[in-house]
Amino acid sequence: MPTDIIQLLPDSVANQIAAGEVIQRPASVIKELVENSVDAGATAIHVLVVDAGRTSIQVIDNGKGMSETDARLSFERHATSKIRKADDLFALHTMGFRGEALASIAAVAQVDLRTRQADDELGTHLAVAASKVVAQETVSCPVGSNFKVENLFFNVPARRKFLKTNATELTNIITAFNRIVLVYPDISFTLHSNGEELLSLKAGSLRQRISDVFGRHISQELLPVQVDTRLCRITGFVGKPETARKKGAHTYFFVNGRYMRHAYFHKAVLNAYERMLPEGMQVPYFLYFTVAPEDIDVNIHPTKTEIKFENEQAIWQILSAATKDAIGQFCEVPAIDFDTEGRPDIPIFDPVRDAVQTPAVNYNPDYNPFKSDRPAPVKTTVEPPSFDFADQPADAAAPVLLEDKSPMHYQYKGRYIMTAVKSGLMVIDQHRADLRILYERYLERISQRAFTTQGVLFPETVTFSVAEALLVQRLMPQLVAMGFDLSDLGGGCYAVNGIPAGIDGVDPVSLVTALVSDAVEKGQLDGAELNAAMALSLARTSAIVYGQSLGGDEMERIVNELFACSNVNYTPDGKPIIAILPHRDIEQLFGAIPE
Repeated sequence: MPTDIIQLLPDSVANQIAAGEVIQRPASVIKELVENSVDAGATAIHVLVVDAGRTSIQVIDNGKGMSETDARLSFERHATSKIRKADDLFALHTMGFRGEALASIAAVAQVDLRTRQADDELGTHLAVAASKVVAQETVSCPVGSNFKVENLFFNVPARRKFLKTNATELTNIITAFNRIVLVYPDISFTLHSNGEELLSLKAGSLRQRISDVFGRHISQELLPVQVDTRLCRITGFVGKPETARKKGAHTYFFVNGRYMRHAYFHKAVLNAYERMLPEGMQVPYFLYFTVAPEDIDVNIHPTKTEIKFENEQAIWQILSAATKDAIGQFCEVPAIDFDTEGRPDIPIFDPVRDAVQTPAVNYNPDYNPFKSDRPAPVKTTVEPPSFDFADQPADAAAPVLLEDKSPMHYQYKGRYIMTAVKSGLMVIDQHRADLRILYERYLERISQRAFTTQGVLFPETVTFSVAEALLVQRLMPQLVAMGFDLSDLGGGCYAVNGIPAGIDGVDPVSLVTALVSDAVEKGQLDGAELNAAMALSLARTSAIVYGQSLGGDEMERIVNELFACSNVNYTPDGKPIIAILPHRDIEQLFGAIPE
């Protein structure tokens, strides 16, 4: 007898499965709750986290709030006020629409909600844990909503175990927070961590909001972008060419108020900087697209950061042209206004008054450049000298043509070192080779704490975002051990007073910025991986650049030191250093048949 094995999952299990996609970490909770506050029409939103969201996450807003029935229903799966039918998915004007967020959060945490509408005298208090309503009562509370999420993943130990360190999770929270506050400069936001205020953003203009988030210095680095077409409207800012950096550039795309990732449009922006930036460099940009909702599809990923456009190629052209226009206006040569005060009196030429005679030209009409009076050279025959070896002593050594056994190195296009080896022709990438050499040298010095500090003549100031400033504070012991001397000026600003000795010709600000950007990307705050990331950043900053002309001794040094490294074939980040063109392939290029 066949048995039935398919059955419906309980709601609690289904919610936990949904939570696995929607709620990945504490930052996901903040994203969903803050977006709900925005949709509720809030003008002030406060976010408070304890232990990077592990212990508690609280989001307080002054939006329109919820009734008692709506508060209870909001925790049910697929309960939403945003859409009514399938066609509404293609005319979205809100951040959320699926109705999965609160149900997913309540499935893996303990949620406490206090909410009240403006027309109600009393509000509603609702407590939910693991998708079950624990308590519900009428309370006195301000207008708006107050969500408190505690003990995230308390009933899913495997998920909680895979959370990163508090520092990493807090960085992710700040990243998610920034993606929202950059869209709504007209809303005031605050962010607190363990009782300490990290961000306090007042309502204002978009440029002011960007400056409040990433530091005052960035305001001077941005160029306005604005274009309005039938397909889309693009506004925002792009960075000046001189603000380019290899890592850590702030790059943000938003469409209809929603953050998105789009590699295709990213290439459109970089295309506008063609031949202005070195290879691998990026510029900051904050670009906002306004597109008809029916021309995009945001319902292709739970995080809603991947968005499909109906007219991607046309928008690519518009974006690239708008960026080029912004750069062109910045680079336009200004009109020169000379100061005429005290200028010398330069007389004006008058052809009537100042008669000028045409200069006379004298030449020899008989001159012939092919005729010469010199006698023709006389051809002479010179007999080659003859040597009589019979007159030489019997024990005299015969003349020997010496062969230079030392290898010869050649530089090709300022990028490669070429040298002959037994198996053929070896080609070495000069930048990557020096990168590997310096990486191992710096890594050894870091592990041995062998760095000393070299003071800079004029201290320079570097400004970090909130996430970067938090990381700098945790990295400070390692930075001091490496030889850096930084003074905290407050507000994310640091004065660079000294850098590790032995690093000549390096911009201190660029060096510190590259170190912090690598540490942010690496996500490791201690141990061997952090040392490796720092050594790699130092090596990248100091390594020989492409296009640098090298002498024979310098090429010899690079080759010898490279083959003394632990890994001669690859850079620390896995890029090849050496390529060998076999002798057999060289012979075949000339149609020869190797023996």
